[in-house]
Amino acid sequence: MNNAPLITEARAGAREWFGLAALALPTLLLALDITVLHLGVPHVSEDLRPSAAQLLWIIDIYGFMIAGFLVTMGSLGDRIGRRRLLLIGAAAFGAASAAAAFSLTPEMLIASRAVMGIAGATLMPSTLALISTMFRDAHQRGLAIGIWATMFSAGIALGPIVGGALLEHFWWGSVFLLGLPVMALLLIVGPLLLPEYRDRSAGRPDLVSVALVVAAMVSLTFGIKEVATHGVGLLAAASAVLGLLLGLLFIRRQNRLVDPLLDLRLFANPLVRTGLIAMLISTLAIGGIYLFLTQHLQLVASHPPLITGLLLLPGAAALIATSVIAPILARRVPRLLIIGIALAASAAGFVVLARAAGLGDTTLVLVGFALAYAGIGPVTALATDLVVGSAPVERAGSASALSETSTEVGVSLGIAVMGSVGIAIYRAGIPDGSPADGTVEAHESAAETLAVAMTTADDLPAVQGDALRSFATEAFAAGFEAAAWLGAVLLAVASATAIVTLRRAARG
Repeated sequence: MNNAPLITEARAGAREWFGLAALALPTLLLALDITVLHLGVPHVSEDLRPSAAQLLWIIDIYGFMIAGFLVTMGSLGDRIGRRRLLLIGAAAFGAASAAAAFSLTPEMLIASRAVMGIAGATLMPSTLALISTMFRDAHQRGLAIGIWATMFSAGIALGPIVGGALLEHFWWGSVFLLGLPVMALLLIVGPLLLPEYRDRSAGRPDLVSVALVVAAMVSLTFGIKEVATHGVGLLAAASAVLGLLLGLLFIRRQNRLVDPLLDLRLFANPLVRTGLIAMLISTLAIGGIYLFLTQHLQLVASHPPLITGLLLLPGAAALIATSVIAPILARRVPRLLIIGIALAASAAGFVVLARAAGLGDTTLVLVGFALAYAGIGPVTALATDLVVGSAPVERAGSASALSETSTEVGVSLGIAVMGSVGIAIYRAGIPDGSPADGTVEAHESAAETLAVAMTTADDLPAVQGDALRSFATEAFAAGFEAAAWLGAVLLAVASATAIVTLRRAARG
């Protein structure tokens, strides 16, 4: 299956490879922005004092806006020009990053992150679609996408290190200012190195479909977070059901449109379908567990931001290495087999993480994280090539958007679902304070987030403060452990799905 002869076309030259280097800039930055804020969570909590629900929105509204608008922007790029959309998005992303850096309230930061996500949605599909345009030769395209995936993985991996270095010397908003020089450079070199491509036969973007997909994801996420914050109630159930209904309406509309926003015919290919599932679940698991990992290292193990970033470096190196090696192995080994093995390795890493969280063993936490992270690199590189390589050139933007949507939805859902599970368990683990010693209000505040609990404990008398700190760390560890077990189960299911699909394809 994997060793079938490939159709080759005109090979790319020096300009295309320099253009790939230019496309690596926004890819690296957008991926870095997914994780760079995680180390800033304690600082944001201390400065802006967001609620638990607001904190989750601050972290994952960026990814949800990217996911909600990716398909739209992919189709828009096919229509108005991929390079033009890329440059428009670069300018908007830089402006929104500056607004986020100087936010004064949780609401302002959430809004700025949302605009960053919408601008980021113009960049993601444009980069992949331009790669598909620039590299027509199948071997070169596979290598180019492998390099792209490596940069994406490097951005996710280096986020904590870069963020830690900045937080060591500057305020939390400094992590957003990284976008300004990167986007300025892209605006300068983009017109010189990148070709323009548009599909002149494409129709107008369907704004009703855009509204449906964004509303579906926001409603479903709000319902999940309501359950974590206030328990199962009418508002949470209604929001979740509304999100599912809107999602079904979106799918039904795509099947009826002559020129759909999302070409569902791509799902007919079982290899593409499995690749999307693999990307969704792998990024869901990693995106969700990252929130617990960075808080454990800073608030439980008491490491400063820079040391925390450095402690995550082995995991980052493993992720980058497997992203580079996977496309090379795929020349001899079926891609789905590599993906299945990688997902199984990542699941094993999550089992180690769950055990380490329960024991409070920081060394074992880092070992589990490195193993889990190593399994994500091959999935990102190979599954992306499966999806993008399956589409004709004129629909490359839409196919790229579909691939990126799977990744971004995975990260954001991971934060929403696993974060909500962890928060619910954490809140349940904080007992009511005692009126006798005046700790009722302190315990209520501590139930918001671990960072608030640690700050509150410092303001209490020694005995009460130590008790609150102990309750908070134990409750956090229980939430961390539950989230890790959930990630392990999901990754194991995804691994089995990849292997079963491979066997069916071989028999077919």
